[in-house]
Amino acid sequence: MRKQAMIILFALLYLSAHAQTQRLSPRPDHVVSLNGKWNFQEQYQINVPGEWVMQGFTINEGETAVYKRSLEIPVEWKGQQVKLRFDAVSSHAIVKVNNVKVGEHEGGFVPFEMDITNALKENNNILEVAVQAGTISDRLACTSQYAAHTVGGILRKVSMFALPPVNLADITVNTVFDKQYRNASLQVRTVIANESAGNAAVAYRFILKDREGKIVLQQKTSQYTVAAQSTVNHEQPLPIRAPHQWNPEQPYLYELQVELLRNGQPVQSAKQQTGFRQVTIKGNELLVNGRPVKLRGVNRHEVHPLSGRSIAPELHRQDAILFRDANCNYIRTSHYPPSEEFLQAADELGLFVESEAALTWIEHGASPIWRLWNYQDEKFLPLMIQANADNIMMGKNHPSVIIWSLGNESRWSPLWEKVNTFVKKTDPGRPTTFHDQCWGGFNNAGSKADIAVYHYPDINGPAAAAASERPVLFGEYAHLSCYNRRELITDPGVRSAYNAPLVTFYDSIHHYKGCLGGAIWSGIDDIFHLPDGRIVGYGPWGPIDGWRRPKPEYAGMKKAYAPVKITSVKEAGDHLEVGIVNRYDFISLKDIKITANGKPLTAENGILRVPKKAHLVFNDPRGFVANEEVFGEPEAKEKEQRNWEVSWSENDGAIFVKQGPITYTINKIRGVIESVRKGTDTLMT
Repeated sequence: MRKQAMIILFALLYLSAHAQTQRLSPRPDHVVSLNGKWNFQEQYQINVPGEWVMQGFTINEGETAVYKRSLEIPVEWKGQQVKLRFDAVSSHAIVKVNNVKVGEHEGGFVPFEMDITNALKENNNILEVAVQAGTISDRLACTSQYAAHTVGGILRKVSMFALPPVNLADITVNTVFDKQYRNASLQVRTVIANESAGNAAVAYRFILKDREGKIVLQQKTSQYTVAAQSTVNHEQPLPIRAPHQWNPEQPYLYELQVELLRNGQPVQSAKQQTGFRQVTIKGNELLVNGRPVKLRGVNRHEVHPLSGRSIAPELHRQDAILFRDANCNYIRTSHYPPSEEFLQAADELGLFVESEAALTWIEHGASPIWRLWNYQDEKFLPLMIQANADNIMMGKNHPSVIIWSLGNESRWSPLWEKVNTFVKKTDPGRPTTFHDQCWGGFNNAGSKADIAVYHYPDINGPAAAAASERPVLFGEYAHLSCYNRRELITDPGVRSAYNAPLVTFYDSIHHYKGCLGGAIWSGIDDIFHLPDGRIVGYGPWGPIDGWRRPKPEYAGMKKAYAPVKITSVKEAGDHLEVGIVNRYDFISLKDIKITANGKPLTAENGILRVPKKAHLVFNDPRGFVANEEVFGEPEAKEKEQRNWEVSWSENDGAIFVKQGPITYTINKIRGVIESVRKGTDTLMT
């Protein structure tokens, strides 16, 4: 406990000096990637980014691992401010350049930036990062506890770039619509940092381009002075007439370019994608661009069986595609902020995101440390605020992020009330959640967050939610049957029993006004194949496995969340009359491509005329099948295949079952299917 007390003391001393001062500069076009092989512990090499445990290194709690690599500074950067950015280091990092300390950071899944200019030499520069896992931020987030192994290392990408001595330190973009949600103002808040020795006269130019690259607005500010070694904030409204709105069904993105001018010439240009999207709460409904929405989603951990909590950039986008194509419109990032790559994919593909700060099980039975610590102790407040400040700094300019989650499954206290106040003040444009329970006895301590949350409601939960004065979100619900291991092993077909009740459950969510929606627990199997042969983690709780293969529950989720629902089918002469209802929040059935046997159909008053033998398909305008149904008898060839005769034989070791070209080999002692073969080809083992 003495060690833990020292960790807390250290963290508090650090945060008292540095909390809420973090900056993440808009990055220029030219960025040097520092990913790749680094020296590790003086005698090894390690991949960055990556978890050290998943690469075969054991660093015990309390120990520090040291990374080193050389830095080559481009000659054209001379006279500029050189910045170093880490997208995530778990969980505490001390950074040195040429043995000069340039900064430190506490917190495992958020980016941080350091200025290394004054530590650089003409050549032969050495970067050193001392990383300690299991520090206070890991404890408060239950990061390693949750993953069932020590999560340590440089987990996300590392980059280096240069900015002029007078530079853009920050850009914040927010949308405000008029009452009719037709015209909008893009509210751009910027910070200029003068890191030079003299005063500087500066101005801005703002350029907004549409998806086709056409300039829709260009605006220049008057000049003003920024004193040496100081920062100046600037707010600029950019009025836009009838902009294309961003929503998951129509994820329209503009490009905002902010130029910093000196003597009328640009010295720095920052570009970022932005979407016109405004979030409000009216009564017990959440509105996006003035329309009430229903959230159809999953929780998502960042995980891969071989790389753990440090995953390749392409997997972030693949996850977004997999869940979008299963009709999810919402992801809760359990239980830490997502990567930049995932948020970019969510912006472009169309997904709402609830971005969660890395705080978990504070005063909850799942975290045993709270038997020893007092969850209302003020010494934890700076760390709780910093976790939320870092979350906001990272995700604030992404239109996909519509909710800030203060933390997961914790007990509300005066500390959380202060955290909520801080988040609301920092970003008044997004509502907050707090994942406790909004009714019932367990851990219900009266959250004041904007959106109420209930985990694992029964089938009557949506009706109960309708009585709430706040929108109610089922932050975790419809848990997959992952813990019933014996039943799943002996009867894998029980997985299909999950699907039909989920359809009923979501029908109820959609029906009740006060029920905002839910996130299935969970999205991806949380399983880690450690290099020493052990397999750890919470288990196979995802509709997709760790290798990104859809499971039977994936099809059930897609059907339950289908935004075009078939409500009735009846015969009408030589065709069928199929009743459908539109559950999209923003687009109409006219925007959906509907085909039967490949031929286009149009709904009239919610009714489709469909041939009695038909493959009915509803195509989402983003390029995937949102729902489909087959009517009529299967073709004769399929009947013939299903009627293959079955025969069997046996010997002392096995039973051989043959059906057509397929042979099953069953172990006679253990009763296990050893293999399935088609001729000489092995289909499965």
